[in-house]
Amino acid sequence: MNPWKEIRLSDYENHMSLDSVQQLQALNQIMKEQFRIYEMFRAKPDIYDELPGYAMILGVAGGNGLEHITPKYYKKVYGVDINTEYLEAVKERYPDLSGVLEYLAVDLITEYEKLPKADYVIANLLVEYIGYEAFQRVIRQVDPEMISCVIQINPEQGKNEESEWVSESPYLHAFDGLDQVHHQMEEDALWRCLKEVGFDFVDAFRTPLPNGKSLLRMDLAKPPKR
Repeated sequence: MNPWKEIRLSDYENHMSLDSVQQLQALNQIMKEQFRIYEMFRAKPDIYDELPGYAMILGVAGGNGLEHITPKYYKKVYGVDINTEYLEAVKERYPDLSGVLEYLAVDLITEYEKLPKADYVIANLLVEYIGYEAFQRVIRQVDPEMISCVIQINPEQGKNEESEWVSESPYLHAFDGLDQVHHQMEEDALWRCLKEVGFDFVDAFRTPLPNGKSLLRMDLAKPPKR
C-alpha cells in the first residue's frame, strides 16, 4: 500500500499552508508561471501548427494552482494522482474545467504504461516519492517536449545529522508512512536524470521557504528539431 493513499487531503493541505511551511502558497504561484510559460509557447505559430496542446500534471493532489489554466491553450490537461479521493476533490473544485481536465488514477511506479502522451509535463514535489529512475520511465512513456518540475531543497546538515524534510506541524504524524517512499533530492542528480532521457536545461528558479528550505523549479525542453 502506497502511503499517499492513506493521507487525507485536508491534513496535507492544512500542513502545506501553515505559516511555518507555506508550500501550498508558493506552489500556487509557481504553477501560475508554469502554465504561463507553456501557454506563451503554444501561442507561437512558428513553433506549433495547432494552438491547443496536451499537458499533464503528475501528483495533482487537490488541484492547487489549476485556476491558472487558460482553457483555450489545451485540448486536454491530465491530472494524475495515486489517490482517487484527491481526484474527486479536484472534480468538485473545478467544474468549469470539466471539458479540459481528465483525471487518471495511476501508480507511477507500477502503472506508468497507462499514461497517455502529452506535450508538457508538470511534476511538483513528485520525484521525491518515486525516485529518479521511475521518473525517467514516466517521461519516456509520456514523451513530452517540455518539462517543468519542482523539488524541495533541504538545509545542509552536519555529517551526523539528518535533515528533517517534513516541517514540524500539528499534522506531522499524518506523514509518518512517507519515510518508506521518500528520496532525497539533489539539483545535479535531477538534471543528469533528465539529460539521460533527452532534455536540455532551460532555466531554474529558487523560492525560499521557512526553516531554511527552498523549492527549486527546473524547466527543461527537448533540443529543437533540425
